Amino acid sequence: MNSRGKPVAVVVGATSKWQSDGRMTNMLHGHNVDENIVPVGVRWGVGGAIAQKFASEGFFTVVTTRTEANASGLAAAIRDQGGECAIVELDLSSEVSIKNAFETIRREAGEPDVLIYNAGYLDGRELPADKELLEHVPVRILDTAIAVAIRGPFLVAQEVLPAMRKKGEGSFFFSNNSSSLRGRKRMTGQSLYYPRVMMRTLAQVLTEEYSEHGVHIANVVIDGTIDSPGTRALPRNANRGAEIINPIKIAEAFWYLHTQDKTCWSHEIQLTPHPAKPSY
Repeated sequence: MNSRGKPVAVVVGATSKWQSDGRMTNMLHGHNVDENIVPVGVRWGVGGAIAQKFASEGFFTVVTTRTEANASGLAAAIRDQGGECAIVELDLSSEVSIKNAFETIRREAGEPDVLIYNAGYLDGRELPADKELLEHVPVRILDTAIAVAIRGPFLVAQEVLPAMRKKGEGSFFFSNNSSSLRGRKRMTGQSLYYPRVMMRTLAQVLTEEYSEHGVHIANVVIDGTIDSPGTRALPRNANRGAEIINPIKIAEAFWYLHTQDKTCWSHEIQLTPHPAKPSY
């Protein structure tokens, strides 16, 4: 696939539950929404914006998703913009799927130079208001959160960090949220997000282990509602304007991290809209 020998960027979780035909979009709206209400850079949320950004900077970009069809529109957009990309199916709940996906990536694209872990989940959002307390949360919801927030990135790190260490360079970045900063009660309509604290801890551990080998690790706290077809169509977001985060600008923050000089690395940044009080 990567016939020109370009550097390789892998975006794990390149599609969005809030894209025009996403699971969360359909859950709340009851149908697909028009993706043309947002610019092309916004249509697939953070992962899609990051994939487009790195492709525009000359990377062969691999986008992973559980089902290839989810990312077909994103791949077409990248190619329309003159970039090169490939779609690789990956199920983060399966160790075999993760191993097979990275064998495919290494064989057809090359060893990743950049890995952005952007996987999300929506399990738990369906629980009603009288089921907020932990005693009501089915263990399957916890299992999903652990699989995506800590087990998944642990296994992905084992796939890509050895080659980065041997090469003496590379970037491994986590896309995280404000619930990673401390334990918080799950409110009605939210996923089970407190395992995100473990994702942040993993980023800190990997920083200590791999920075000395030339690998840049960073945790990016996205502190607010992200623009997308599904979120923009919600009535509560109609007049929020500057309180909604543009994923194109989030992607620029990831590019900034990747291009930092080794003498001055950031290992955690927090992105908060200016009218909002930052989460702590």
